[in-house]
Amino acid sequence: MYQEMARQTLLAGDASIRQRTTAYASRYERWEDLSSVRRRPRRNFPAPPDGSPPADLFFPPELYPVVLHPLVAAKGETVGKALLLCRLYDYLDFTVDLENHAVIPVAQKISRGRSGLILPEQMMADAYKIVTDEAWHGQFSYDFARQIAATTLIPRAAARDTGVPAFMQRLDDMRDQLPISVRGLEALLFAIVSETLISGILSDIPRDDRLPDSVRELVRDHAADEGRHHIYFRSVLEHLWPALTPEERRAIGPQVPAAVYAFLEPDYAQTFRHLLGIGLTEAQADQVIAESWPRETVRRGIAEAAAPVVRYFTNAGALDDARTLDSFERAGLIARQPIGAGATW
Repeated sequence: MYQEMARQTLLAGDASIRQRTTAYASRYERWEDLSSVRRRPRRNFPAPPDGSPPADLFFPPELYPVVLHPLVAAKGETVGKALLLCRLYDYLDFTVDLENHAVIPVAQKISRGRSGLILPEQMMADAYKIVTDEAWHGQFSYDFARQIAATTLIPRAAARDTGVPAFMQRLDDMRDQLPISVRGLEALLFAIVSETLISGILSDIPRDDRLPDSVRELVRDHAADEGRHHIYFRSVLEHLWPALTPEERRAIGPQVPAAVYAFLEPDYAQTFRHLLGIGLTEAQADQVIAESWPRETVRRGIAEAAAPVVRYFTNAGALDDARTLDSFERAGLIARQPIGAGATW
């Protein structure tokens, strides 16, 4: 079993007969000087010296609109702030799971020549640096959550009590839609999508001076590394798409929007658990979620955040396929074109 796991590639088939792209410009020459694991200190969450509450706001409420809903507001300001702390815990736990279960396995495969592609040697070496970066992101997120719990005396739920992150179930659903011959490729696709989107998601939090300095510094460290990862995984896409056969492109292309939604759509089930935890009934929790995240509002937000990914896949030629184009339109990632109209991208 272990030998089989070691030999398994993300993309099946003979890599030597696939079209190769040799261009690669490394952004990791100064990794030793720039990477947070090499240059940034461990971020501590200190208790206030005067015994006052450790923080007034742990997460931007605009990014977690359930706390602004009247049914939640009626529970009082303390409850709303506690929900924002839960959201910070969720963000930290999401980071741990994303890095360990989605990004590191893919980067490790690339670094060991098991991507299913023939990539430049420097590109494989840089993937190992990404493995190191992502392991540190998972570690400092895990460690920081423990520090917050110890300081605030408000524990985060154990992983066994919160279920798996929503993105994992969504990836399982996506994999089930793929022909067996291309299963495994969804992992590489999701890594490309998540790593080219996460730097944008992280950009606002470090500038929010309502949050504790240590939270802002932690996210800033993460965002700086992810900016380099963004460029790297954009390059991975540029190597991947030309190497795919027409059949593989037709199979995986329509699943790109599913990968985008797997990463960007809110974790409704986790929020539902939090709302039950503050005393709402199941019907009230469903109402809060539905009214806080109206479907069309979520779709517009995802489309706005996903614009870079749409552009990269368009440039790669993915949307030249009619089924792929249709899937992007149905997902709301691009405007549906009238019959006979030319594309506007």
